[in-house]
Amino acid sequence: MVFKEEILLKLCIALIFGLLIGIDRQLKHKPLGLKTSMVICVASCLVTIVSIESFYNFSSPTFNAMDPMRLAAQIVSGVGFLGAGVILRRQNDVISGLTSAAMIWAASGLGIAIGAGFYFPAMIAVFLLIIAVNLLPTVVKSLGPTALRQRDVAVRIVMEPNYRMTELITAIEKKSEGLNETEKSDLKIRHLKIKDIENGNQQIDLTLSAPEKQYTTEIYYLIKKIDYVLTVEVEHL
Repeated sequence: MVFKEEILLKLCIALIFGLLIGIDRQLKHKPLGLKTSMVICVASCLVTIVSIESFYNFSSPTFNAMDPMRLAAQIVSGVGFLGAGVILRRQNDVISGLTSAAMIWAASGLGIAIGAGFYFPAMIAVFLLIIAVNLLPTVVKSLGPTALRQRDVAVRIVMEPNYRMTELITAIEKKSEGLNETEKSDLKIRHLKIKDIENGNQQIDLTLSAPEKQYTTEIYYLIKKIDYVLTVEVEHL
């Protein structure tokens, strides 16, 4: 049986670990913030404590079929609806918020571990999570292939009615003959969708792969100056 002081200690540790997860997400302006992560971690810890304590308090030699982690096991599946709430589908079928959803699940896991008394594994896990989200991606990108240093940019273009759409695609990727190396672009088209809109104009939705260091405004002005382009909308995903 757990003493009141140990229960208080577990809840406080869960609060601190949830705070660490929340600070990481808050600094990046992600959907999962300080309050949400702390509530998840503390609540998961509390449910785990209740689950274990209920086993000790209510089980008996004649009735010992209770599982001390039965209630805590429901946390993993129950917290899924919170994760689903931060996953967003943007234009061009781009999905965002998966990391925040994973951190919600991780916060609940930390709460369960602390509630069950596994302080050291929980401490190691929270630091590994922070390193995995912040440090390792930067290291891998700097040492890995160029494709890892690319970011996705969603572009919506409205063009006048014409038959020069291929020239537009060529101009964006700058594949025209006669260009020198300094004029060529590092933009790559990953997704393309074309449809007719009112007044006979055409709307083109693109997902571009662009270097991380290239400003979104540069992409905007590059496309804006192309002939027959009426409007341009650029979003950094």
